[in-house]
Amino acid sequence: MMLIASGCSVTERLNTAATTQGQVRAGVSLAPLPNDCRTKEAHAAVSVGVELRSTLARERGALDKQNARTDRCAAFYDDQKTKLAKQ
Repeated sequence: MMLIASGCSVTERLNTAATTQGQVRAGVSLAPLPNDCRTKEAHAAVSVGVELRSTLARERGALDKQNARTDRCAAFYDDQKTKLAKQ
């Protein structure tokens, strides 16, 4: 059991070192991902006795909200890419 735990630690340290080395070599630090980009939109609740069409309408609204979030996050990284290309 101890061998497995130490193996994970070594792998984690190597991954961290490789990431750091790559960042130093690239000379680039990306801006942190906006918290909004990590948010998940919940499905519309289905309740007994509620008309199915209203549930579908709420579900479509939730999907529209998530799609707008995805567009904002894509625009954020497109902006980052443009800024890096200018350097």
